[in-house]
Amino acid sequence: MQFISHLRDLSGGLPIGIKLCVGQPKEFAALCKAITEIGVGPDFITVDGAEGGTGAAPPEFSDSIGLPLEEGLVLVRNMLIGAGLRDKVKIIAAGRITNGFAIVRTLALGADVTNSARGFMLSLGCIQALKCNSNKCPTGIATTNKDLMEGLDPEDKALRVYNFHKRTVQAALDIIGAMGHDCVSDVTSDDIMRRGSNNVRTLSERFPSIEPNSLLEGKAPERLQNIWDGCSSHKSSSKRWIY
Repeated sequence: MQFISHLRDLSGGLPIGIKLCVGQPKEFAALCKAITEIGVGPDFITVDGAEGGTGAAPPEFSDSIGLPLEEGLVLVRNMLIGAGLRDKVKIIAAGRITNGFAIVRTLALGADVTNSARGFMLSLGCIQALKCNSNKCPTGIATTNKDLMEGLDPEDKALRVYNFHKRTVQAALDIIGAMGHDCVSDVTSDDIMRRGSNNVRTLSERFPSIEPNSLLEGKAPERLQNIWDGCSSHKSSSKRWIY
């Protein structure tokens, strides 16, 4: 948090944020505690889901490490709300957001902004060769090799990327309009339903929110309160959850 403050001063007040894929929930709780204790924190937090990852990541890590986007986003949202920080920190979310509904669902779960990396890479011509870190990308995207770069036609690819962005955003707006909303910010987790093993529930029922400042007051749901009470802003476990 002190480093974030230092960066903000050096940049003349530009927004400073961090990006993470949630692993141990108590580690993110510790981060929130540090913000409340120091009184300084990031302007935004980008939550990446375990579904994300670059072609340079070890496949086992991409497949098995970290919380999926929905669970990670909701944890971050609720921790910030419970710690009284939600109005101070914007949430950006990413993790295989490749279509209009994924944008709407992510906004409904509490994100202020959505990011898309994989979708745009695919629209650019990525074939997921998993050679991003080798300088041998066969499509010419993730390489500085001049021979391989010949495979990337900027004029053709620019149009493909433009069309993907325009139509994906339009699809999201069409869905929001079909919900009966006039504004993106009106979308809530009550608007989306999901089929479970025995019933159909709204996202708000599956991922309930918590009361503002409830973690600070010791009134949060038991699981979150135990995580909060059991963490320290000065110590962090080296263990990782594996799914």
